[in-house]
Amino acid sequence: MQKILSRRSFVGNIAKGSLYSIAFSSSYKSFANPYSFKSFEDDKSKKINIGIIGAENSHTAKFGKLFNIDSIFPGIEVKYVWGETEAFAKIAMKKGNIPNIVSHPNDLLGKIDALIVDHRHGKYHLDAAMPFLEEGIPIFIDKPFCYRKRKGEEFLRKARQLKTPVTSYSSIAHSFATFDIKNQINQMESKENIIMYGPLDLDSKYGGVFFYGPHLIEPLIYIIDNRAVKVRVNKNNSNGTAIIVFENGISVTLIFSNKNRGWQTFVETKKGLVEIKAAVEEKFPSKSDLDMVTMFKTGKEPRNHSNILHGIAILEALEKSVNSGGWVNVD
Repeated sequence: MQKILSRRSFVGNIAKGSLYSIAFSSSYKSFANPYSFKSFEDDKSKKINIGIIGAENSHTAKFGKLFNIDSIFPGIEVKYVWGETEAFAKIAMKKGNIPNIVSHPNDLLGKIDALIVDHRHGKYHLDAAMPFLEEGIPIFIDKPFCYRKRKGEEFLRKARQLKTPVTSYSSIAHSFATFDIKNQINQMESKENIIMYGPLDLDSKYGGVFFYGPHLIEPLIYIIDNRAVKVRVNKNNSNGTAIIVFENGISVTLIFSNKNRGWQTFVETKKGLVEIKAAVEEKFPSKSDLDMVTMFKTGKEPRNHSNILHGIAILEALEKSVNSGGWVNVD
């Protein structure tokens, strides 16, 4: 018990005195970049050992490269990895220069200061994270946060009770580019009809719409800043289209592709469809990495829990519409 209290006290003390904490409103109405690369270089006293659960995703090796090879955040390293298979773990270990493999996820308990959960199928995420939630370990869960909204609600309710920092997001959505696109669209006179194009395999063995769907759905949540009320999917083999209607009257058409990995956003204007492209250069480190690290350091969550759950609710409604072919209300 003393160890658990010490961990929670550590996170709380850092949060109170940190120069890096930032509060985002649940509506995402304002956005600024308060970070500087130099500030992380100067903060060498706070060493954080990260463990990763899941190695089938290429993301795991990329996290290893970010922290262990590129050393973008001094004092923060990925020390341990657990893989769905030994082969997956060894590949991530080699590519990410991760020094240790564990034979069971719970072997990470007592060894790490922060956790990344990175299964390809979101249905495994919350069960894997639960023991660390109870230990007060800050947790980043890669997209999708979970596979069912009800289970996600229970998990986040417990996180609030325990005061354990948790966050999850799509790296496509939680980016400088998406916030720039949001600002551009907000300034447009007419934005009732939006079209988004991106990769999605409705028959994916990793959860269908849940696998790549967050990269299309979460940018909408950030950009439109409103509640989705109903959806409808028109399935054409493993891809197709979908319509999402928001409470403020905005209608979004999603075009699913299995031919490439690019994402595009269009808005209907009086002159026709206009493609909205980010006007900011790609930054390194990315916003998604900066905010994850800031939460590990300070305990400050970069995203509202209700916002996370709304994305899962939309994905569940899309999944139901794939099966029914009709309109489905968003929970």
